[in-house]
Amino acid sequence: MRHRSLLLITTALTTGALTLTACGSRGDNKSGDGGKTTVVIGLDAPTTGELSALGLGIRNSAQLAVDTANKTGEVKGVTFTLEALDDKALPNVGQQNATKLAADKKVLGIVGPLNSGVAQSMQQVSQQNNLTLISPANTTPDLTQGKDWKKNNRVRQFPTYFRTATTDEVQGAFDGQYAWEKVKAKKAYVIDDQKTYGVGLASSFKDQFGKLGGTVAGTEHISPDDRDFKAVVAKVKAAAPDLVFYGGEYPASGPLSQQLKDGGVTVPFMGGDGMYSADYIKLNKKAQGDYASSVGKPVEQLPSAKKFIADYKAAGFKEPYEAYGGSTYDATWALIQAVKNVVTGNSGKLPDDARKKVADAMNHVTFDGVTGHVAFDKYGDTTNTMITAYQVDKGAWTSRFSAEFKKFDKS
Repeated sequence: MRHRSLLLITTALTTGALTLTACGSRGDNKSGDGGKTTVVIGLDAPTTGELSALGLGIRNSAQLAVDTANKTGEVKGVTFTLEALDDKALPNVGQQNATKLAADKKVLGIVGPLNSGVAQSMQQVSQQNNLTLISPANTTPDLTQGKDWKKNNRVRQFPTYFRTATTDEVQGAFDGQYAWEKVKAKKAYVIDDQKTYGVGLASSFKDQFGKLGGTVAGTEHISPDDRDFKAVVAKVKAAAPDLVFYGGEYPASGPLSQQLKDGGVTVPFMGGDGMYSADYIKLNKKAQGDYASSVGKPVEQLPSAKKFIADYKAAGFKEPYEAYGGSTYDATWALIQAVKNVVTGNSGKLPDDARKKVADAMNHVTFDGVTGHVAFDKYGDTTNTMITAYQVDKGAWTSRFSAEFKKFDKS
């Protein structure tokens, strides 16, 4: 559930204040910091626009990981900096950002993007430049396993692409099973926003819901820019479902949910991680009781996330870490660990082909992170398939159930 001349955004760990510093020459990685080598980690996310709540949480969490690595000297002889670019949740802008970052030889990897559709526009640029791209939020299975994954014909698409978020094959199926077994829905109306993420999530939901015996009462496709849903409300009401599932993001789903309830459709409304944001509740005065899933387990419930939460608060960021804070920190740390492995294996220095070596090293990265154990399978997907179902209660998302999908409790 995404410009100007080259500048690096760094955040003071104690204040969260932003400082702009020039990147310096592009040819030599040596900085003036006691002879240390400068490694730039790029970041691509929507830091303005309707999805900026998620994007800003991603940016801040990546900055925290970079600051932590520098403070602790995680990679001897290396200073990390973050260059954060705004993709406005637009594929063409994401592609431009990837091209810009790839032109700087100091950039050894990119964290992001938020949107699967944006990732599709960045993957080729990433591969052509041997530049690691690791997303904390992309969930479309096609990105790693190809379009024929449903036929179990899975082929890795890009050796430079990784993610710390599990796929919609897992999330959509979890949602379908949760709707059937926990919400006790028997007939669902399914709506999507026609975007890569929303269509894939809705499709996986329908497949699993149907396998369990559920009936799809109807389907509808909307534009993610729509805010007037009178026609959709009429169709849903006529179909008389006992659950409405939405594949898409919170800017549209918030108003859609409220208008459905205003129109007399008072059954549960459910979606995926693109809905799981505090802004969804701000946009929907009748959000009480709505459901959303999100990848991973709530960081507030993870002992492994205590330090992340405390450090994020201490850093003084103005925006919350939101749904992808923990997975973003882990994605950034995975890149840092790959750089560390490459430097360690090359007598303490970056090799000339550092980008390729870092991309190769990503396949073997493994550590205990904020969200749990971090590692990647042969497709570049995370091995962590934990999903959590949330429900709006008294103006806040409250976790209701967490499980690895394969271990879903059928009781």
